[in-house]
Amino acid sequence: MPTTHQATVEVDLAGRTVEVPRDGLFDRYRMNTDLDEVARDPRVSGVDFFRNLPKTEVDSPIGPTLTPNFYYRMSSTRLTMLARSRAIRSRLPRELAPLEVAPGIGLMSVIFFRYDVCDIDFYTEAAVGVAVRPARHGKLGFVDLVAALKNDHLDSYVLSLPVSTDIAQVRGHDGYGFPKWVTELDVDIDSSRTTARVANDAGETDVAFSAPTPSQTRYPSGERVSGLTSYTSINGAWHSTFSQTNALSAGSTAFPRDLDLQLGRGRMSDDVRSLKPIRTIRLDVITEGQLALHMPVPHSVPAKA
Repeated sequence: MPTTHQATVEVDLAGRTVEVPRDGLFDRYRMNTDLDEVARDPRVSGVDFFRNLPKTEVDSPIGPTLTPNFYYRMSSTRLTMLARSRAIRSRLPRELAPLEVAPGIGLMSVIFFRYDVCDIDFYTEAAVGVAVRPARHGKLGFVDLVAALKNDHLDSYVLSLPVSTDIAQVRGHDGYGFPKWVTELDVDIDSSRTTARVANDAGETDVAFSAPTPSQTRYPSGERVSGLTSYTSINGAWHSTFSQTNALSAGSTAFPRDLDLQLGRGRMSDDVRSLKPIRTIRLDVITEGQLALHMPVPHSVPAKA
C-alpha cells in the first residue's frame, strides 16, 4: 500500500506535469513494466494473462505511450440498478441510446475500484455509468442485451469517474476523454466486507458505500475474462475504449438487501440522482482480479439530428 509521505518525482505528460511515486512502476518503466519483476510481487498471483497481450506504442493526446495499461492486482465492486430509460437518455449524447432490459427500463451502475499494483502505481477510482446499445447496431435492443450477456461484453457511457491520483486523472481525462477529477477516495475490498467513500471538494461525503462481500469463487487465470467498451468524445471525435477484466476471485448477489449506499453532495451523487434509480438488482465483487485497459481508438458513431 502507498504511504502518506512517499517520495515522489515529477513526470511530463504532453505538457502536463504530475507527481508519481519515486521508484514506483511508472517511474522505473514508463508503462514498459518488467513482467518478471511484477511476478515476484507477493500481492500478484501471476502474470500469464499479460504475457499474451503484447504492448504497442501509439501516439495519443498525452504523447507517445504504450498500450494496454496493465493492472496486475485489482479489486472492484459493482452495483447494477434499474433506471428509467427516459432519465438515462436525458444524460446521454444524442448519438447513443440506452440498452433496455424491458420497455422503458435501462441499466445503470455505481462502481468502486482499488488498483493495488499497476503500470501507473496504486490508485482508487469510482464510476457512475449506464449501459448503452452498441454504436451503429441495427438490431432490436433485446437482441443486443442477449448478445451482451452471452458474450460477457457490455457497452457503456460514463458520467462520473473520480480518481485519487494526478497521473490517473491526466491520463484518463486527456488521453481517454473520461470525466475524471482528483479527490479523496477510499476503497477497501476483502473477502468479508466492501467499503468505499468518495469526498467532494469540501472534504464532505459525495458517495459512501458499505456491504458484506458476496461469497467468492476462485478461477484459474483466463477462465473468466469479461470485456467492456466505453464511448468517449476526444476533441469532438468519437472514440471507443476497450478493457478486459481477468477475474481470479469473484462473487455476486442478486437483489442484495444488506447494502448501504449513501448519497451526499457532489458531482458523483448528482449523477446518480439524475438517473433516478429504481432498485439495485445485483452486487458483483471481485476481490482479486487483473485488467488490461487499451488506449481509445476512433469509432464511427451515427449522427442524430
